[in-house]
Amino acid sequence: MIEQYQNLVYSICLKSIGNPFDAEDLTQDVFISAYKNLSRFDGTYEKAWLSKIAVRKCLDYLKAAGRRTIPTEDIYFSQLPDSNSSPEEEYLLADSDNQVRQLCQRLKSPYREVAVSHFCDQFSVTEIARKENKNPKTIQTQLYRAKNMLKKMLTERSD
Repeated sequence: MIEQYQNLVYSICLKSIGNPFDAEDLTQDVFISAYKNLSRFDGTYEKAWLSKIAVRKCLDYLKAAGRRTIPTEDIYFSQLPDSNSSPEEEYLLADSDNQVRQLCQRLKSPYREVAVSHFCDQFSVTEIARKENKNPKTIQTQLYRAKNMLKKMLTERSD
């Protein structure tokens, strides 16, 4: 069985894993598993049976690979949530959000509702369209116009 199907099993493992050394190890694991479970095998469709074992071994390997990785210092610290922002940063962010909300509130309807939903409440165009019971293209147009109005308000404000 090994001589007949080793290339097939190895190619399945190599395509799934991408590393030839790990694919060799997994190929051995597949045949060991097949040998251990030979008494439960009915003898039909050997190729499919071995292929299924190979695929399952590869999936198990890939699932476990995530648990085996040891994060380096650079990766570990870059993945930590940024909850250590200073009080000044938190104030500036809150102030910026507040200014955006105030500008959006100065727009006329329906642009006000669309701008507040999108820029302040972080809703997507699809979500706004569903909420307002409108066509997404209509919401996109209103949002485009609202952006232009907000830009104009900001340039007038800085002058």
